[in-house]
Amino acid sequence: MDGWVSLEVSPLLAHDAAATVTAAKDLHTQADQPNLFIKIPGTREGLSAIEEAIFSGVPVNVTLLFSREQYIAAAEAFLRGIERRIDAGLSPAVDSVASVFISRWDAAVMNKTPELLRDRLGIAIAKRTYVAYRKLLQSPRWQRAFNAGARPQRLLWASTGTKDPKASDTLYIKALAAPLTVNTMPEATLLALADHGELHNILPPDGGDAESVIAEFVKAGIDVDGLGLQLQDEGAAVFAASWNELLSVLASKSRAIKEAVAR
Repeated sequence: MDGWVSLEVSPLLAHDAAATVTAAKDLHTQADQPNLFIKIPGTREGLSAIEEAIFSGVPVNVTLLFSREQYIAAAEAFLRGIERRIDAGLSPAVDSVASVFISRWDAAVMNKTPELLRDRLGIAIAKRTYVAYRKLLQSPRWQRAFNAGARPQRLLWASTGTKDPKASDTLYIKALAAPLTVNTMPEATLLALADHGELHNILPPDGGDAESVIAEFVKAGIDVDGLGLQLQDEGAAVFAASWNELLSVLASKSRAIKEAVAR
């Protein structure tokens, strides 16, 4: 537990980068807390907003990342914002995390592949993404920013509660332990780890068996690249639906209070 919390920009602004940046800056200013991330989705439309928010000094939790390619795009947006701050003579020490969702991969292909592949795709995607993360941290480009005072945008494992009742309740915790990463596990998973979880290994920097496992899914008929895009689109739709539901509940309660006061 690192003491950071995230506040989400309205998903209804997802297709308007300028409005997203304005909302992110407003939320950051109003909250005025040093441990607050502003959530911005790592969609195509969100990338420019991420860069601008980082350049403005707003800590960003890049959410809705599902693949290595989506992570790399988000990481480059973060780095562009940091480099612009350096060029402008501003402090590059702006915090960020890149949230990669894991268990939804396995839920999406459940019962569509051979039993030997059950609950293996999410971890393989995570390993593939971790390779890209490590390469970025070792790159001359990042080292220049680091030497100027920048802090790494940490890779964050999201959606790490086990969805498959046949699988271990600490499946994604044991598999995804690695330096300079964060795991936002649900409370039940955290308690399970404390009760009976043991960590013996860390993610291999070279990805281990990631590519061979992903190749097996491709052989089984899974369009992995297409599924990554689909999961991001579905995730954005779920975020928007939840937001609309929240606004509806708030409006209903507001009406009820006004009616009670009127009586």
